[in-house]
Amino acid sequence: MNDATLSLAALATFEAASTDRGFPCEVTLVLTDDSEVQQLNRTWREVDAPTNVLSFSSGEPVGALQVDPRPLGDVVLAGETVVKEAGLKGVSVPDHVSHLVVHGVLHLLGHDHEQDDDAERMEALETRILAGLGISDPYAEAGAVAEVSP
Repeated sequence: MNDATLSLAALATFEAASTDRGFPCEVTLVLTDDSEVQQLNRTWREVDAPTNVLSFSSGEPVGALQVDPRPLGDVVLAGETVVKEAGLKGVSVPDHVSHLVVHGVLHLLGHDHEQDDDAERMEALETRILAGLGISDPYAEAGAVAEVSP
């Protein structure tokens, strides 16, 4: 996996999900270990365990007019958890990382999955973005063929 893979996933997400495609923005992608993610998760979410991805918004409103690139926030990935999950799911690490980058950037753009309807919309958007990157639907059941709308 390389920086280009990460950038491509983030850029595809901005292209597909941004409500104002003209605003300049930036996201920081952080690749770290489970220990650091566990500490962040404990500090900010009161969950004392690592997780695959965390998104931290900068607090800047999405779509606000600004000339300089506006930092939307950080997407933090836990290395060991991501590699382990990819193996358990039978997908490549770059594909799984791309999915998590898409997921994290969508959170920074205001999407969430707290309610069932929101989760369905977010998953459908993730699936569409990933299909555009040539990555299979991460939510499809094993052996199922997913249909993705353009």
